[in-house]
Amino acid sequence: MPHIALDENLPGITALFAYRPETAAPLGQLAEVLLRGPSSLSVGERELIAAVVSRGNDCTFCSRSHGAVAAEALEGGMPVVEAAWKDIDGAPVSAKVRSLLHVALAVRESGKSVSEELIKAARAEGATDVEIHDTVLIAAAFCMFNRYVDGLATIAIDDQDAYREAGVRLLENGYTRL
Repeated sequence: MPHIALDENLPGITALFAYRPETAAPLGQLAEVLLRGPSSLSVGERELIAAVVSRGNDCTFCSRSHGAVAAEALEGGMPVVEAAWKDIDGAPVSAKVRSLLHVALAVRESGKSVSEELIKAARAEGATDVEIHDTVLIAAAFCMFNRYVDGLATIAIDDQDAYREAGVRLLENGYTRL
């Protein structure tokens, strides 16, 4: 049960965005820029970063929502997402994405957990400074989004088909139309 009066028909961040539209607009724009804006990382790769960080933070709504978008956008679909949730090093993604996922999980622990070794490893796999920057910012932003969603005890539905449908809509329409 949510800690504040939210629309019971809206799960997760959608209820929070409906509750405070004035904060929803800039948060939605941030997600839009980070996950869908111009980047050498694909939408699927950036959504995977968000999903893996959210899973690491035990945020059911965000991990399943962004996992569903990543599954729609990535070749290989949900098995790729599930593999990354389980074991980054065994996931069927590029070595560059794997190294960036390690950076993202370090950010999840603490910004100071991002070591020079992790950055060197990402660069060795071809990650650019912009990709490293964006990975850190996506991970940091999703720590905030996860804590926002779970800190107010929003509803996380238990219907994978609903997440899949939301993933299709988000991939098609983006985050500024929430």
